[in-house]
Amino acid sequence: MIDPLSDVFSLLELESARCTRFEVGGQWAFRFPAKPALKFVAVLRGACSIVLPGEPPFSLVAGDTFLLANAPAYVIANDLDRESEDGIAFFDWEHSNIARHGGGETALIGGSFVIGGGNARLLLDALPPFIHIPASDRAAALLSTTLATLDDELEAGQMGSTLMTRRMGDILLVQALRAYVGREGAAETGWIGALTNPQIGAAISLIHNSPGHRWTVEALATRIGMSRSAFAQRFKELVGVAPLDYLTRWRMHRAREALRREDVSVAGLAAALGYSSESAFGNAFKRVFGRAPKRYWSDAKVG
Repeated sequence: MIDPLSDVFSLLELESARCTRFEVGGQWAFRFPAKPALKFVAVLRGACSIVLPGEPPFSLVAGDTFLLANAPAYVIANDLDRESEDGIAFFDWEHSNIARHGGGETALIGGSFVIGGGNARLLLDALPPFIHIPASDRAAALLSTTLATLDDELEAGQMGSTLMTRRMGDILLVQALRAYVGREGAAETGWIGALTNPQIGAAISLIHNSPGHRWTVEALATRIGMSRSAFAQRFKELVGVAPLDYLTRWRMHRAREALRREDVSVAGLAAALGYSSESAFGNAFKRVFGRAPKRYWSDAKVG
């Protein structure tokens, strides 16, 4: 059986762009620019606050982790009255992943994930701009273990350290998503949280494992042991869209990736994804992505 979250990740082209550590002492305030990525930062020691645009300061202590979806500009500080300095300027990007300024009473580790392939919205649309995972959370021990491994790799710089930091960054992201769903609950976390619901998660798994099957709401409901009406209502409550809308969107995301290969025919892809005709498939693709399947990647390259 395909795990739906892993299935989605397979389309994301998720790249751990870089992991860095920032050590700072005294009174300080540093600003960091917006970045079209998913970014995590954890407080290894000390305490500080994060200030996001239009939001009040949010206090952080050692062991806390936060994620920024489609990361906006933000300020990290232990002195909110101090004028912020450019945090990026303290890194010597060519020679080190570690920046130090004025001491080491506070240490933070961070990493950013660039999502390629045009499927970033699959994940980013399901996440709030700011996710806080406090040190008191039950998942904090797992996150701390992963962060400690990342920290060791950054410090040691041994053979294969770049690969290790990227892989551990991926693991950290999955752990953080699990913690987010566990803290906020399935009803508040969109399709990611819906995966943890025994019945709706099972329906999503059916769709991901057999996207070419000609599913109906009745068939999905029967397979997971719910009435048609109760299933349709609960699916939309948790996922945010109706079951067959989710099915269509997932088919089209799969199709879009397949069409990147020159040896894939639209007719063959349409049949594999459960469409009775190429035109029916083409109409569905255009509704989701705004372009005909034959033109999608050529138009994207021109644009």
